[in-house]
Amino acid sequence: MRSLSILGSTGSIGLSTLDVVRQHPDKFSIAGLAAGQDVTRLSEQIQEFRPEAVSVKDEESAKKLQGLLGEHKPEIFFGVEGASTIASADGVDMVISAIVGAAGLVPTVRAIKAGKHIALANKEVLVVAGQLVSDLVKRHNIQLLPVDSEHSAIFQSLEGHRTEDVERIILTASGGPFRNTPAEDLKNVGLEQALKHPQWTMGAKITIDSATMMNKGLEVIEARWLFNMPGEKIGVVVHPQSIIHSMVEYIDGCVIAQLGSPDMRAPIAYALSYPERCESGIPKLDLAKIGTLTFEEPDMVRFPALRLAFEALKAGRTYPAVLNAANEIAVAAFLNKKIGFADIAATVDKTMQAHEAYTPVELGEYLQADRWARETATIFIA
Repeated sequence: MRSLSILGSTGSIGLSTLDVVRQHPDKFSIAGLAAGQDVTRLSEQIQEFRPEAVSVKDEESAKKLQGLLGEHKPEIFFGVEGASTIASADGVDMVISAIVGAAGLVPTVRAIKAGKHIALANKEVLVVAGQLVSDLVKRHNIQLLPVDSEHSAIFQSLEGHRTEDVERIILTASGGPFRNTPAEDLKNVGLEQALKHPQWTMGAKITIDSATMMNKGLEVIEARWLFNMPGEKIGVVVHPQSIIHSMVEYIDGCVIAQLGSPDMRAPIAYALSYPERCESGIPKLDLAKIGTLTFEEPDMVRFPALRLAFEALKAGRTYPAVLNAANEIAVAAFLNKKIGFADIAATVDKTMQAHEAYTPVELGEYLQADRWARETATIFIA
């Protein structure tokens, strides 16, 4: 029986994780849940999975949750410290890190320092502080297992092979809802259009990131740290069907890919049960019915966010943290209809150009770059 704590239990990854747990009560138990402000859904999860402790965004949410609890009443925490408590609690074997954005960094670091294995769905943890987190993983001898479908595919395609035999990693991207939209028309697209992803059902923030292709850029940076691979060995190809989740090309010309239905329960189930496999509940793949798989080069003009991510990875230092923080602020502004779609990448670009980079060492220095970028991006938007 593997004991789990889920950071981000009411989000799309959290819900999918709990669905996998629901299918395997003999394999997994829930020790802790951390959520934001959706206390109604969290209270339902508490009664079903009976965690010992939970955490919410703030004290007000904690009070609301207290009033919703039924028979089972776990200890309630709140804020970053609360999520960190859930992540580092005694008796927890694995932490599913699925809090959206840089907010998941501190709790994940606390979990690693407490010796917990990590199933990582929060790519921003490695985007913001890749060197720090990688060093901590080695120091504390824990497993850092990918949950993103693309990184899970790469992880599976690397199994049994030598890293030095890798020619390149190829991340696949659906292309989002604007794959064929002319670049000059993107400034006119609305929020409703941007939230209609053609393949995946996700939260609002990551759906917008997919529409700008910033999500793929963040995944490129995440792959650099997950697999200890230089940026020049990481590529992106647009694959609209989202059946091939990513590939690894080797020096002999062979390419190994992982295929599956576009459903996050598969990579989640693999991370939770690794090195074994368990039923995930996803539809079986019918290649004959799918018929055709197509591929395209990504358009860096139509999607400047992807270009900016590659530039941040190449520049290193605090640029990836600034890229991510500015993007989070810009996406939030777009979701609140304060800026246009094309302004998201433009805001990130301006913020990166204004940044004087440095080489961070301590966690506080990474967080300082994150704060600076948020403040600067907010000024540009205003």
